[in-house]
Amino acid sequence: MRFVPTAIPQVVIVEPQVFGDARGFFMETWQRRKFAEGGIDADFVQDNHSASAQWILRGLHYQIAKPQGKLVRVTQGAVYDVAVDLRASSPTFGRWVGVELTADNKRMLWVPPGFAHGFLSLSERVEFLYKCTDYYDPADERAIAWNDPTLAITWPLPAGISPTLSGRDAKGVAFAAAEKYP
Repeated sequence: MRFVPTAIPQVVIVEPQVFGDARGFFMETWQRRKFAEGGIDADFVQDNHSASAQWILRGLHYQIAKPQGKLVRVTQGAVYDVAVDLRASSPTFGRWVGVELTADNKRMLWVPPGFAHGFLSLSERVEFLYKCTDYYDPADERAIAWNDPTLAITWPLPAGISPTLSGRDAKGVAFAAAEKYP
């Protein structure tokens, strides 16, 4: 397993070792010891699985009082996955990184606590899995506007296409008004 830091070093691309042959493939997606050796020492308490059609944008989500670390991956299709640093004391505060995750490249992304997270589905159908370090609490969840001009996230949307958002995500607040971590 390879652990590759992104432009924000705490956000890490995980490249599993994939063993494949004519029958298919096998890969290990989580092993506590290997992840700890790779700098990700996390206790996961919840797994989630979502499905999305093309051009669905989910995010930018975070929980303010009970921050969640997330290990995310795609088992069908492709997404553009984004993490935004919300830690006011961080040298990368307000910066974002984006990574393409696909069923074919089998990469995972570690989004640590203290970050907002979102993704855009790039393929006709996406199945997205993620492990969380804290339980989901709808009363604690916050959303930042996906198209906030301060963040200026470069979502890979074709000209003339607007993403489909949930009602909650359509009401995401501006980055400047969002609650942040210390």
